[in-house]
Amino acid sequence: MDITSDTHSQHISQQYNQDLETLKTQLMAMGGLVEKQLQEALTALLDGDSKMAARVRDNDSSVNEMQLKIDEECVRILARRQPAASDLRLVIAVIRATNDLERMGDEANKIARTAIDLIDAGRIPQGSVEIRHISEHVRHMLRDALTAFARFDTDMALKVVQEDASVDSEYTTAMRSLATFMMEDSRSIGGVLSVMTVLRALERIGDHADNLAEHVIYLVKGRDIRHTSLDELDQESLRQSGKR
Repeated sequence: MDITSDTHSQHISQQYNQDLETLKTQLMAMGGLVEKQLQEALTALLDGDSKMAARVRDNDSSVNEMQLKIDEECVRILARRQPAASDLRLVIAVIRATNDLERMGDEANKIARTAIDLIDAGRIPQGSVEIRHISEHVRHMLRDALTAFARFDTDMALKVVQEDASVDSEYTTAMRSLATFMMEDSRSIGGVLSVMTVLRALERIGDHADNLAEHVIYLVKGRDIRHTSLDELDQESLRQSGKR
């Protein structure tokens, strides 16, 4: 059943309504924190700010704590309310989303730790242009995925899913370029490997943003598209699935 015709605001119990709204609010707060961690990790890396990088590294536990808190709330709702239909999909989607956000937080932490290593080495080596370009793309994906979740917007979610293919292509091109650079100048190997670590973390964040978008489509349309090819996905097919 399409969530647009089965809203979360029609329950007799006002507390149940509030519980579901609280879930969404907590998830958006966690998403906002992960966005901040990612932005600060990248700023620290590209601007050479070791204090900011250390702050991101030290704040990683906050993301983990938010995941645990939201998961506990989901378990409580499942046990006490025994949700069905779109309410059950919401709880499942939130559980899945918190896992992806926690993984993104781990990747942001990895970027921050790499930044500290590079700053200690004295400079950002070959690859900063690639980092800036791919990071901008990935940050937009994350922001749009969170917005799609907040608005139950499957059109926006579908665009995020489609964007992931572009990020993967850019990542592959950048890695090939950096590999060539290392072969031409063996002195650059250490620094370039660190940049590759950052690019890999960004590519993984893009994958998790893609997952978030897929959770939105599952939540709204009741359709699990995790193993569906892009060629099979379009707005019309999603509209049809929502009518079933």
